[in-house]
Amino acid sequence: MTVDVVLEDPRWAEVDLVALAEQASDAVLERLGLEPSVFEIVVLACDDARIALLNADFRDKDAPTNVLSWPSDERGAAVAGEMPDAPDPVMDAELGDIAIAYDTCAREAEAAGKPFVHHCVHLLVHGTLHLLGFDHVRDLDATLMEGLESEILGKMGIDDPYRQ
Repeated sequence: MTVDVVLEDPRWAEVDLVALAEQASDAVLERLGLEPSVFEIVVLACDDARIALLNADFRDKDAPTNVLSWPSDERGAAVAGEMPDAPDPVMDAELGDIAIAYDTCAREAEAAGKPFVHHCVHLLVHGTLHLLGFDHVRDLDATLMEGLESEILGKMGIDDPYRQ
């Protein structure tokens, strides 16, 4: 997958976010039977202040969050628990944008006792799934999305984020 990273917070330079985002998004697309090389995403690597503004603007939540996603098209499943519509590789190659906040990622990783990089990969997998129409608002959709995240991360050698 082609990943363009906009590096707003210099602390993200400590990790190879381009490589992490490519690995995460490629793993998602491959799991879903899609060819990664034809798709593109943009990742904004920012801090809590920036993501709090985005969260307020787009979700009316005046607080920072770990990751936000803006799909380029509506792909969500009409029926809870079903797979969303797959993007057309010719007409819909640009999947959308993801913003990820350094401060929240670091805080959550430390609180959970997880390596920072593993938590970032989890959030990038999560964000990519959102770009592909997966969501966790309805219970059956959350079960599907979390199951895919656990499976994909497991294949990448990362512990299941939903197991205690």
